[in-house]
Amino acid sequence: MRRLFWIILAISVFVSTQSVYAADPFCDGKKGISTAIGCITADGIGGDKGIVSQIFKLGVGIAGGIAFLLILFGGFQIMTSTGNPEKLNEGKELVASAVTGLLMILFSVFLLKFIGVDLLCIPGFGTC
Repeated sequence: MRRLFWIILAISVFVSTQSVYAADPFCDGKKGISTAIGCITADGIGGDKGIVSQIFKLGVGIAGGIAFLLILFGGFQIMTSTGNPEKLNEGKELVASAVTGLLMILFSVFLLKFIGVDLLCIPGFGTC
């Protein structure tokens, strides 16, 4: 069964339904290069669509997604504890830790934007 799975996976990787065009590696004639995470422009350190800004947004999105998955897993652990106090406490701790981590992510984004944009006017974080 595993062998069949790997064969199907290998075939699906090599046989794709999407066409790949190498004629225009740029973002529809704009200043920048099209990548897997979107169009990356080269306007200084960051800017609204610069690479630093896009990596920051991608990192925050991934961290939020992981926190969401941990909350779901903790809730599932609580629901399936069947009265076992150890599993119930593990689920509660996991949900509490995930929510705390999510709040820390949101607070750090707010703090970085407040200090970087409003107080210091660091180029690449926004407009002053």
